[in-house]
Amino acid sequence: MDRVEFEAVVDEVLAELPEWVIERIDNLHVVVEERPTRAQLEAHGNLLGLYEGVMLADRGDHYFGAMPDKITIFRQPHLAMRLSPDRLRRQIRRTVLHEIGHHLGISDDRLHEIGWG
Repeated sequence: MDRVEFEAVVDEVLAELPEWVIERIDNLHVVVEERPTRAQLEAHGNLLGLYEGVMLADRGDHYFGAMPDKITIFRQPHLAMRLSPDRLRRQIRRTVLHEIGHHLGISDDRLHEIGWG
């Protein structure tokens, strides 16, 4: 899957988010990168995606004027899984939803329960 198609899949997932998620997203930027940096790998291990920011649940009255939270979806680690095109699309969807879940303050356990983990 080339970069354009990969980004289109990410965009499709974002366009299909449930209304309850869209209503809660605040100050968030989603990007696609080819692969994690060495520093990201050292800090987090193998990555398909990464959420960086202040989860909504942790924001208080002092939260204003902040740079947007960032979700990065990494293309090459997804491709390295060597999944069929349909399974790859499902994995990209799962990764995007998982990282959005972190933005919303949803725990990994709960993300697995709702199928976003």
